[in-house]
Amino acid sequence: MSDYKMLINGELVEAESGNSILVVNPATEEEFATVAGGSSAEVDKAVAAAKNAFPVWSQTPIQQRADALRKVAAAIRAKVEDLAMLDCLNHGTPIMQARGMTMGEAANFEKAADDSKVLWSESVDLENGNLAYTHRQPIGIVAVITPWNVPLMIGTDKLAQALVTGNTCILKPPSIDSATSLVLGEILAELSDMIPPGVVNIVIGPGEETGHAIAAHPDVRMIGFTGGTEAGKSIMRAAGVNVKRLNLELGGKNPFIVMEDADIDLTARMGVMAQANNTGQVCTSPGRYYIHEKVYDEFLEKYIAEAKKVIVGDPLDKATQMGPVVSKVHRDSIEAHIRSALDEGAKMELGQLSPLPAPLDKGYYVKFAVLTGITPQMRVYREEIFGPVACFIKYSDKDDVIAMANDNTYGLSGTIWTRDIAKGIKAAHRLQAGNVWINQNSGIANRHLPSGGVKESGLGKDRGRNGLDVYCEVNAIYVNMP
Repeated sequence: MSDYKMLINGELVEAESGNSILVVNPATEEEFATVAGGSSAEVDKAVAAAKNAFPVWSQTPIQQRADALRKVAAAIRAKVEDLAMLDCLNHGTPIMQARGMTMGEAANFEKAADDSKVLWSESVDLENGNLAYTHRQPIGIVAVITPWNVPLMIGTDKLAQALVTGNTCILKPPSIDSATSLVLGEILAELSDMIPPGVVNIVIGPGEETGHAIAAHPDVRMIGFTGGTEAGKSIMRAAGVNVKRLNLELGGKNPFIVMEDADIDLTARMGVMAQANNTGQVCTSPGRYYIHEKVYDEFLEKYIAEAKKVIVGDPLDKATQMGPVVSKVHRDSIEAHIRSALDEGAKMELGQLSPLPAPLDKGYYVKFAVLTGITPQMRVYREEIFGPVACFIKYSDKDDVIAMANDNTYGLSGTIWTRDIAKGIKAAHRLQAGNVWINQNSGIANRHLPSGGVKESGLGKDRGRNGLDVYCEVNAIYVNMP
């Protein structure tokens, strides 16, 4: 049994209460590690450490901060195999995907270091000959709260941008899937000569206590959060007491629109790939498939044929494309959504509910499911499932498919498939979503461009220049030029 500790003020520590959380391998249901189970007491210590470190880190030259982030990236790359293996054990991520994600986590630090070169000021020569310009400075203590689906990837994305702009940070990964984030804490503890103690603190604990304590703490000036919409609303309420800045990426029920002129072979193949990615536990995964009636039958047939090829199994097997979901609770939630759809009149064209046959009878496995006959009144049409479940809706020439796609409280992402690029662009301009892909899967994101949702999918942006600006205060400076 490995034991993973929190990072507070440069030290790896257990919880003051002595509490620990057992870590279960979702592929085997076996306990393999413990993580420290913190509380509001650890939050107070982490905030105090970050507050003490802020005057030094915020005044550290930006080039020096960028160099420190590159050191962190190099240390992550040196642990690629260890971190990827831990992701398999902790989350059930297939090993080949876990390796790629770990390299992406290192790239997040490198990208933020590179982007820091573009922090800029605007200047204006006033009519009276005086000067006015803008100046960017760090916000203060930034809390980064991450979800359980890709906690270290999302954590490093936000953390790197917050750090390079001079903020000190508290990272709170989810209790259920925190081991890789705590290994990052070990890396940071070893790099204290580059990143001083207190600049980054990592605490673990239940959201209702630890997360709330962070959101409500008067010395935390900003929260970067990725997770469910209801949790985001709770954070907004707690943060509103002292008007914290918020950057929220929340849930999604993302439209996948197949127009009558789409390349059906490519679209079916790419749709299955997107739905199977991380066993459907991706916020930008397809949530609603809108297929034109002229190609509906062909698309359904080819989609099912592609879905049957997806290899479900042991995450440590290089051939595996879809591992288990993260927990029994989440598996049961996915299957409850499928059952509700069937009760409301949907048809399961592909899939199987528990219990599954060996070897998938042990572990939290979910079979790829395809549901047809979905209507707007159904629960699965409205709610985020967060699993490998494709919900099909047929539309015709008389239907405004973009209006149908926009008829949802979410607006995180969407994909449009058509051979007519002009038609695709016009549709994308009408789609209410923070990120839209045309003839590409939603997982293909560029770190140079902003990412975030609209409506109940969140507010604010990560990545690119927009992402750096999120973690800065912008002051207008006026100079009298005698």
